[in-house]
Amino acid sequence: MQDDRGARPKRADARRNEKTLLDAAAAAFVESGVDVPVRDIAARAGVGTATIYRHFPTRADLIIAVYRHQVEACAEAGPALLESCATPHAALARWIDLFVDFLVTKHGLASALRSDEAGFEALHAYFLDRLVPVCGRLLQAAADAGEIRSGLDAYQLMRGVGNLCIGADTDTRYDARRLVGLLVAGLRRPG
Repeated sequence: MQDDRGARPKRADARRNEKTLLDAAAAAFVESGVDVPVRDIAARAGVGTATIYRHFPTRADLIIAVYRHQVEACAEAGPALLESCATPHAALARWIDLFVDFLVTKHGLASALRSDEAGFEALHAYFLDRLVPVCGRLLQAAADAGEIRSGLDAYQLMRGVGNLCIGADTDTRYDARRLVGLLVAGLRRPG
């Protein structure tokens, strides 16, 4: 069986290995930024550097793959949280926490891809296409449950959260998660 590009689909173990690499890279990016040495990512994943380069020939390839992996994880988490959390507002708050983690992971993406403006724009469009609807569904579920004000815009909320996260990775005195928590609490319906 082949995918639409004519390449063979990856075996289940290859997909698991790639996921392990992407998870390790994402954790390393959060901890040390996107310029973390590949050997550190390899050690975290329990593989050799050649394995990383086999999957991701360039640092930009790895960064883009981590970005897409994190977008998908965040998108898939929304419906799962709605099913598993006690309330839609609790699901929204947990999802926003995941979104904050994602935003920290993507710091450095723009500078790493500076030479490929079209590629960066395509990634941003992908990000919006996948995550704005998920946030919208969470907001709607919480509004339908009477937990938050109705009529809140998912894009605006996500943009506000993103703005609150700016600089959080470089200023140890700034706790973006605390301010984002206040924002999410402020969505509650008065009364």
